[in-house]
Amino acid sequence: MATLVALTTQSDLAEKERTLLAALAAMDRVIVAFSGGTDSAYLAWAANRALGPNAVAITADSASLPESHKRDLELFVAQFGIAHEYIQTREFENPDYLRNAPDRCFHCKDELFTRLDEVGRARGYRHIVYGVNVDDLGDYRPGQNAARQHEVAAPLADAGLTKAEIRELSRLAGLPTWDRPASACLSSRIPYGTPVTIENVKTVETGEEQIKALGFRQFRVRFHGEIVRLEIAREEMPRALTMEMAEAFTRLFKSLGFKYVALDLEGYRQGSLNEVLNLPAR
Repeated sequence: MATLVALTTQSDLAEKERTLLAALAAMDRVIVAFSGGTDSAYLAWAANRALGPNAVAITADSASLPESHKRDLELFVAQFGIAHEYIQTREFENPDYLRNAPDRCFHCKDELFTRLDEVGRARGYRHIVYGVNVDDLGDYRPGQNAARQHEVAAPLADAGLTKAEIRELSRLAGLPTWDRPASACLSSRIPYGTPVTIENVKTVETGEEQIKALGFRQFRVRFHGEIVRLEIAREEMPRALTMEMAEAFTRLFKSLGFKYVALDLEGYRQGSLNEVLNLPAR
């Protein structure tokens, strides 16, 4: 965290955290959209600290949520005494979601926030919050449009917190999620224009669990029909670029039904499927 310390003093971080906690406390009762990643975990922890039992973390339980993420988030909420529930979301029943256009994430978040709105109205929760941070604001994230339409608050961004700052505050709070690799729903592994199905996201999930079992930490399995494209973090690439690992990857993914197995030489990078959209530089 040397870079973070150079950019942000501990007093600045503490002030941002105080701002966040004060904003959450002012909401009185709040639902946290909780995926279990670094940002939403810190937000759920902060809401619990500010509001205690008046904050509840709710997770969308659908085919796009890996089972390993569910296990991790259940351990997290148990460890920190955070009220937590699952709700069923039905994005896989929405043709606009299944066709996987570039706005797929909008339909996913619209479904999530619609369900959370229903919970809020039924139980008297006036506010729903989610874990977008300052760094996310310049990225292509259609889900943010859904959040605006549903008037979902983004208190991390409002407090001026970046991803690195959230990691550092999480570390200082003793949260095990502070250095968790970036994650996203399984549907984000399917290229735009290729229909999203429960079958292909579960194939991706199985592949990613197997790569994790091989000892890799930051990676993505990208589904391209008969071809699987593997993105491995650059610092882990030397181990991936061996004949032994090539044989392991080939055995694994051919057993899952792929005909061809490709290793992306650019390595892992977030949002690589957005490269085809020719978006303006951030």
